[in-house]
Amino acid sequence: MQVKLQEQLSPADAEAILVRLPERIRSALIARAAEIEYPIEAVVEMAIASFLDTEALGFADCKPGRGQ
Repeated sequence: MQVKLQEQLSPADAEAILVRLPERIRSALIARAAEIEYPIEAVVEMAIASFLDTEALGFADCKPGRGQ
């Protein structure tokens, strides 16, 4: 079985992550997505990628440890 790797979160993946986050974090991510008019999956991806690598714009750019 071959697995296809995605370079971006799908809306379903973002929702699965959001429902497991504390309410204040979920609300902040949703508010930020509305503020910058980006899809929520892009904002969740950017939040995770920036935590791992401060220079990353998204998962495709993420090289953990580079930005620390």
